Amino acid sequence: MVKICCIGAGYVGGPTMAVIAFKCPAIEVAVVDISVARIAAWNSDQLPIYEPGLEDIVTQCRGKNLFFSTEVEKHVSEADIIFVSVNTPTKTRGLGAGKAADLTYWESAARMIADVSKNDKIVVEKSTVPVKTAEAIEKILTHNSNGIKYQILSNPEFLAEGTAIQDLFNPDRVLIGGRETPGGQKAIQTLKEVYAHWVPEDRIICTNLWSAELSKLAANAFLAQRISSVNAMSALCEATGADVTQVSHAVGKDMRVGSKFLNASVGFGGSCFQKDILSLVYICECNGLKEVANYWKQVIQVNDYQKNRFVNRVVSSMFNTVSGKKIAILGFAFKKDTGDTRETPAIDVCKGLLGDNANLSIYDPQVTEDQIRKDLSMRKFDWDNPIHLQPMSPTVMKQLNVVWDAYAATKDAHGLCLLTEWDEFKTLDFKKIYDNMQKPAFVFDGRNIIDEQKLREIGFIVYSIGKPLDGWLKDMPAVA
Repeated sequence: MVKICCIGAGYVGGPTMAVIAFKCPAIEVAVVDISVARIAAWNSDQLPIYEPGLEDIVTQCRGKNLFFSTEVEKHVSEADIIFVSVNTPTKTRGLGAGKAADLTYWESAARMIADVSKNDKIVVEKSTVPVKTAEAIEKILTHNSNGIKYQILSNPEFLAEGTAIQDLFNPDRVLIGGRETPGGQKAIQTLKEVYAHWVPEDRIICTNLWSAELSKLAANAFLAQRISSVNAMSALCEATGADVTQVSHAVGKDMRVGSKFLNASVGFGGSCFQKDILSLVYICECNGLKEVANYWKQVIQVNDYQKNRFVNRVVSSMFNTVSGKKIAILGFAFKKDTGDTRETPAIDVCKGLLGDNANLSIYDPQVTEDQIRKDLSMRKFDWDNPIHLQPMSPTVMKQLNVVWDAYAATKDAHGLCLLTEWDEFKTLDFKKIYDNMQKPAFVFDGRNIIDEQKLREIGFIVYSIGKPLDGWLKDMPAVA
């Protein structure tokens, strides 16, 4: 029986290995992590991450050919193929701080693999890593090989949270990069045969190592660029009276452009986009490509601008101050159908409002109070370190209240901000909400999910990203 081990039981490792185990019953799959709490959760009825369809697959395979364990060295030693899916946070100090990826955890994993291996291994990069990381890992393994042969493959993930299981079952493509040597090509074929259990052969793309590593960064940079492009247009739409949803619909009908990732919003979030673009910027700078680095840097700058613009609009609309006012925050996850809050725009929006002494009442159907408090107290980039190295959440934040009902969040509020496009927010009783809010009552829709005209008829003053401004907002312009 072929044995696979995945180091790292997070958002990538857990679902990916669960699907491999489900689709390949003849393969034994072990997911290992040093976090006792995380592994205990994977072995419980309450999985550590929320992803539609994941629980059913884990339940069917766990204990048969899918195992979650803290016995890292044992399973690594026994495995034929080792996926490495550890954290690669952005460096916060030293060379490349604020841009470069910190490969500390990757290097530790490589050294551990070298220490415990007793037979030849295929080591697969599953984390998003900078171009040429494989070369560094290769050197660590070969200089500590003790006669054992290692083949390094790059197999980046292209999952979208909220649809990860669907993406794994029916991927656009599976990308496998390896050395252009007989050993490298044989390793590619071995991994290709795993995916071929359910993925059509024409969707399995084989490249060299560096193309595979760069393709992941490029894909995320292109997607984020589209979001920043439409968000930049949303600011112009507000200034001119155009409607960004009509503009993006017209643009998206061009077959050369397409309609995906053209929804204006308060900004993009998630674990990959910003981190990968910063890594791309750093790689460009290291290779003397200043103009290219500046181009991609602008994608991040527009995203930050969009979040700041939203906060400024909230404050300016409410008589230029939210001090002491209750602001309801509906949605904290970076997008619907996930509990993930990594780099969610809600963090910067909430911090901006707290900075003006607002009192926040937050509701999200999938994010815990502890996570929200931790996110709002954490320094930038700390979120991508292992949980035991993250700062503990503070016990007191007087201006913040987390509730488990949208109506409780909005009761007696002066304004409400829609920051995640959860389906349940589209069907709220806004007349009931309006009756229980302070007047004038404001709605700031950061996702364009509500019918602004209906809400104006109820009595709300409504701001929707990129939509024509009503008279009140025109009279109180936001300074970006």
